[in-house]
Amino acid sequence: MKKIIYIFLFLSVQLVGLMAQDRPIQGIVFDKDSKQRLTRVYIFNTRTGDGFYNTTKGEFKTNAREGDILLAALQGYGVDTISINKENTILFYLRRNSIQLQEVIVKDTLKTPNQQLQATKQEYNTAYSKGSTGNVLTTGGSNGGGGAGLSINALYSLLSKEGRNARLLQKIIERDYRDAMIEYRFTKTLINRVTGLNGEKLTDFKQQYKPGYYFIIEANDYELIEYIQRSYRSYLENPDAYRLQPLKEN
Repeated sequence: MKKIIYIFLFLSVQLVGLMAQDRPIQGIVFDKDSKQRLTRVYIFNTRTGDGFYNTTKGEFKTNAREGDILLAALQGYGVDTISINKENTILFYLRRNSIQLQEVIVKDTLKTPNQQLQATKQEYNTAYSKGSTGNVLTTGGSNGGGGAGLSINALYSLLSKEGRNARLLQKIIERDYRDAMIEYRFTKTLINRVTGLNGEKLTDFKQQYKPGYYFIIEANDYELIEYIQRSYRSYLENPDAYRLQPLKEN
């Protein structure tokens, strides 16, 4: 009886080992609407942390195991994910971001950061005109002899208490715009797809590794995914590295 149990356990371990082994996976990436093949697509395995680009024919080959999640990203397209099951051939279908944005604009359910900024500027138009330095210099000179002269009215608005308050409001609007631009790209959905994090850990990671504004406006989709990947590895090594400490009571 003991021998039978040992044999059963041995076979079970071997079966689990076989199921956990990597196997060759091949695939193709298509445009979801046109059904044309897409090239230079970044394929990323969330378990191993390995990434690569597909070929000029839109095809790719990799090694993966059952349960792995592969992610496909291409600039100008939404990110797509596929979970590996029994199949050895997988197909990605990416949808253009521009199509999604057009639908959003028609439905008027969400504004891009630029649209929000323009709407805010329109709403606080008086503050922008009184806090602006654009009209301080007048062309032609104060005596009409050419060159540039000072506009007394604009200079008064610039130095007055009202002008200072207007410029402070401008700074607040600019700060909010930059935060909105970061939130627009560094989303919980993208972080979840790349790292698998959710719930409190996802919120904690997003707060600790929030990228800067200039990185966000210059980075393409691949660079943003790679940033999340690197940050996630750091997060696993030290989850408290950039966590803000709670304020101490006096």
